[in-house]
Amino acid sequence: MRTNTRPRPAGFLAAVLAAAALLLVPASPAAAHNSLKATTPAKNAELDTAPTEITLEFLQKLDPAFTTIVLSDAAEQKVPTGEPEVTGAKGTISIDGTLANGTYTVAYRVVSADGHPVQGSYAFTVADPAGAEAPAPTPAESSPEAEPTTPPTEPGSVSPAAAATDDDGDGGGIGAPAVVGGGVLLVLVVAGGLVLLRRRRSTT
Repeated sequence: MRTNTRPRPAGFLAAVLAAAALLLVPASPAAAHNSLKATTPAKNAELDTAPTEITLEFLQKLDPAFTTIVLSDAAEQKVPTGEPEVTGAKGTISIDGTLANGTYTVAYRVVSADGHPVQGSYAFTVADPAGAEAPAPTPAESSPEAEPTTPPTEPGSVSPAAAATDDDGDGGGIGAPAVVGGGVLLVLVVAGGLVLLRRRRSTT
């Protein structure tokens, strides 16, 4: 008696559906890397009052030994701040002094508890009606003394450009009379050779 070993269609379909379900299950939150969740001040915020601290909140806890937060102004100069204070998933720096009106950039680099580094940056603007504007960097103006000047050409003198042209011209080459004289001499030599050749033929 033979036994049918072929898989039943219903059982085969159930196995395929189970495998597809496993592939569609999303990764667990524990496997995801850390990322920035919220910021204070917010990204691209325009503030009427200058902030006194910067706070970054992440999805996972931070490693205090590897948390860096830097604040820079519009001239890319570092603004004096305190060291980052880490509490769980939040990192905070205090700002020394009062920020003038202008755009500022917050740059961060942190390492989460799983050892994965995260870095990035964002900007915000201070627009306090009673605040002072940040000094804008101005390019250094060139002094008139530093500009090169061309010395005046005295009567009878030759400018460097004219001297170069003269060197490239006929002044240093063979003159026209010498060329004509050489041509005449060549013609005379050829004519004399022809006369001697005719005389030799006539005597033979």
